[in-house]
Amino acid sequence: MTTRRVLVLVDDEVLRASLTSTLEAHGFPSLGRPTADAGLAAITDGGGVALLGGSTPERTLEALRELRREASLTTLPVVLVAPDQHVQALFPTAFEQGADDLLRAPYQTAELLARVSARFRQRGQVDALADDKHDAEVMLELTQALASSLDFREILYTVVRRIADVVQMARVSIVLAPEPDQGDVGYVVVASDDERLSNLRLDLTKYPEIRQVLRTREVLTIRDARTHPVLDGVRHDVGQSEYASMSLLPIVWEQQAIGVLFLRAPAERGELSPREVHLCRVLASATAVALRNARVMQSLRDHTQQITFARFEAERRLRELKRYADLFASAAEGIAVADVDGRLLFANPRAYEIVGSDEEDLRGTDLLSSIHPEDVDRVRMLWSGFARGEYPRGVDIRLRHADGDYIVCSCSFASLADGEGAVLVSFQDVTEQRRTEAEFVKTMEFLESLIDASVDGIVASDMEGNIILFNQGAERIYGWRAEEVVGRMSVQQLYPGDGAREVMTKLKSDKYGGPGRLSPTQLEAVGKNGERIPIRLSASMIYERGEPVATFGIFTDLREKLRVEERLAEAQQKLASTERQALIAELAGTAAHELNQPLTSVMAYAELLKRRLEAGTAEHRAAEIMVREAERMADIVKKIGKMTKYETKSYVGRQRILDLDKSAEDEAEE
Repeated sequence: MTTRRVLVLVDDEVLRASLTSTLEAHGFPSLGRPTADAGLAAITDGGGVALLGGSTPERTLEALRELRREASLTTLPVVLVAPDQHVQALFPTAFEQGADDLLRAPYQTAELLARVSARFRQRGQVDALADDKHDAEVMLELTQALASSLDFREILYTVVRRIADVVQMARVSIVLAPEPDQGDVGYVVVASDDERLSNLRLDLTKYPEIRQVLRTREVLTIRDARTHPVLDGVRHDVGQSEYASMSLLPIVWEQQAIGVLFLRAPAERGELSPREVHLCRVLASATAVALRNARVMQSLRDHTQQITFARFEAERRLRELKRYADLFASAAEGIAVADVDGRLLFANPRAYEIVGSDEEDLRGTDLLSSIHPEDVDRVRMLWSGFARGEYPRGVDIRLRHADGDYIVCSCSFASLADGEGAVLVSFQDVTEQRRTEAEFVKTMEFLESLIDASVDGIVASDMEGNIILFNQGAERIYGWRAEEVVGRMSVQQLYPGDGAREVMTKLKSDKYGGPGRLSPTQLEAVGKNGERIPIRLSASMIYERGEPVATFGIFTDLREKLRVEERLAEAQQKLASTERQALIAELAGTAAHELNQPLTSVMAYAELLKRRLEAGTAEHRAAEIMVREAERMADIVKKIGKMTKYETKSYVGRQRILDLDKSAEDEAEE
């Protein structure tokens, strides 16, 4: 039985003392040792849990290997205790070499207790499975013994001796109930501590405990015969016996107690555990079937060996397959027996429950009639293999339920040692399990399609940087095919220089989206042809049980976006130039209009003045200059009014002025 003792094998004295005191304070008795070596002999029965920690990762792994080399400790749950700086060196080697869990030091009390409790639960489940397997093996062994020989007394002696060994009782015997005409006389058929004992007469008036069990058909446990009230009338006789602890189980056949399975041991042995009681009850039921059909029962009734044998043979033929009914009645799986032609001969209650029918509806029917039409040919092939000794296990077959629907059953086949070729079929309903598995597959396929359909690149890698996922979007961005990358390349090859290391550093920091997350960040990647690719990256870590196991990133290709932005900038520049030219044209038209009227007046008055002045005089020459310059000014105004574009020319130094001739060229050419 699993204990709650914890073996603390930690080199660090301070840490060992802390662990020991914390565990004991919360109900976990602990045993500390100065080194891992010294504590190997402290647990020899495989019970409890071990906390293991060395001064270095190498020391811890060596101690773990030494622990696992001990045959009695191979199933002992081991939790490694290691500081943060040792964790990377231990993972995953420690788990490959047999560690069950890892606790970081310094530790949180709640985490320590949770991990230790989890290991105890794990160990309890392992022990329970081992116990179930052991009990099943014992039941199979004893039921096979019950059908293996005609010397029934020898068989019963083997049964009680094996029961005594399994449940560790000093003496196990089978006591048969009195026949109606024999009063209170019973018979001890066999006893585990005396192979020669046979059919010993017993006055049941001196055994009130046996009479009570025969009357009530209930299990009776007497922890100490010297104080139990049921033995008050025979206390003197009981006080002389060395067996003070007793357990009595009724052997029942057709609601009648036909005997008692009597187990005795010293008082310090204690009472049977619930598991041991269940095992003994099942064996008592199997023994009841065997006793009812055995010739030893008939010989006790009429002492006629010939009649006994004939009756035993007749009953054996009639009940050949039903004698295990009580044994299989409590089985969690459906159990059925079919003959060589596939007709149902026997089924336990669970089998009828699974298919939703009762015994009257299915007895003697052809099993193929209950199988889905698409599975019939496959079942026929399986059935043909039985003749060659091929008995498959875990085969999914669809069976018709009583409501008309089909259920999926996982079936296993075995040969029934009856000499007639009958087949034992055990099965369980896995319809919901298979439906759930199908949903999981469907969900997985949907997610895979979703990942492949993404226009962005999606890349995942393990903690060593090995790429484990490379979708079609990533193929378009980088130029590699997935089969060239997955399992063959490192994520470092997707970034220039130390880009991958920088991304991992940001992932572990809390400044870029929180620990384990990287908010969208613009950086460069490297394509297959060496091209630098501008991308925007969002990344995150994937955790299992609080430990990072992988990273994944979503890559957005920014090349097209940058090209679009560049074209947009050029368009904006052209638009600005067009708007500026339009403004200049409007301004030129306005200026030409406003200057035209005063300039016309100037030209008219200058011409009038020229005509009135005497030719050759200085005033006349001045008037001519005024007329000439006014005409030049009119030409300039005309050009201003015809401006359609913005053209400049050098003026003084680096200064540039508007070039009216070029600005009005298009208009002039027209």
